[in-house]
Amino acid sequence: MTLDKSAARIQEMFGQIAGRYDFLNRLLSLGIDRSWRRKTVELVPPLDDSPILDVCTGTADLALAYWQASKGTAAIVAADFCQPMLAIAQEKCRRAGALSASSVPLLRRSSAEDNPLPGTACGQAVAQPAVAAPGVTLLEADTLRLPFPADTFQIVSVAFGLRNVADTDAGLREMVRVCRPGGRVAVLEFSTPTAWPFGAMYGWYFQHVLPRIGQALARNRQAAYNYLPQSVGRFPQGEALAGQMRAAGMQDVKYWPFTFGVATLYVGEKRD
Repeated sequence: MTLDKSAARIQEMFGQIAGRYDFLNRLLSLGIDRSWRRKTVELVPPLDDSPILDVCTGTADLALAYWQASKGTAAIVAADFCQPMLAIAQEKCRRAGALSASSVPLLRRSSAEDNPLPGTACGQAVAQPAVAAPGVTLLEADTLRLPFPADTFQIVSVAFGLRNVADTDAGLREMVRVCRPGGRVAVLEFSTPTAWPFGAMYGWYFQHVLPRIGQALARNRQAAYNYLPQSVGRFPQGEALAGQMRAAGMQDVKYWPFTFGVATLYVGEKRD
C-alpha cells in the first residue's frame, strides 16, 4: 500500500494537529524528545557565527535549541511549509525572546511556483530572506525548494521531518546545496529499536497504543497518528539512510542511536 506523502496531504495533516503538536510530543515520548534535540546540538554545535538553517522546523524546537546553545547570538532560520505550525513557532519564539527582527511579521512565500525548479534559489517572485539577523527567523518554505543560494549555512538540520518530505533524496540534495562546503547536515529521525525485549515492547506500543492515544487527543481527519508508525516503518534507517546522505554529496557520515534506537541522529559533512 502506497503511503501518501503529497505536499497537500502533509500540509493539511500538520495544520490540523498544530495546536496539540507540542503537548502530544511531550506526552507520547514522556518528554524524552527534548533530550534528543539537546544531544543533537551537543554533537553538532555551531562552529562560528555564520547562519544555521532548520528545515521542516514544525514548532521550532530544534531551532530554539540552537538559539539557546548560541546564547542568543546566532542567526537561525526555521523553515516549514505549514503555516499553522509556524504560527505556533512564532509565539514560542516570541515568548523566549528569540525572534529576530526578520520574523515580524512572519516571512512567507506565496506558493511553490515561486521557485519551480528544485535545487535553484528563489530570487525573482519572492525576495531572498535575510539570514544575518541574530535570533530565529521564521520562513514559510518547502524543503524541496529552499529559497537560499548555495553554500549559505554552516549547519542544516531537520528533526523528525525528513521522512515527511515527498522525495527523501531530493530533500537531502537540497539541504546539501544550501550548506556551505565543510558544513554539516544533521538529520534527527525516529528509528526502530531491535534489541530484545525493549524492541518488542516498544514496537507494540508504537504500532498499537501510540496511534490510538494520539488520534483520540488530536482529533484530525488525516489520521496523523496512524500515519506516524507507517511513515517510520517505511523510512530508511541506519546504513541505508547514511548511504543516501553520501549519495547526496556528504562525506564522513556518522550516526548515533538515542534511547535504545527509538531515534537516531545522522550527521554528514558537505564535500568541498
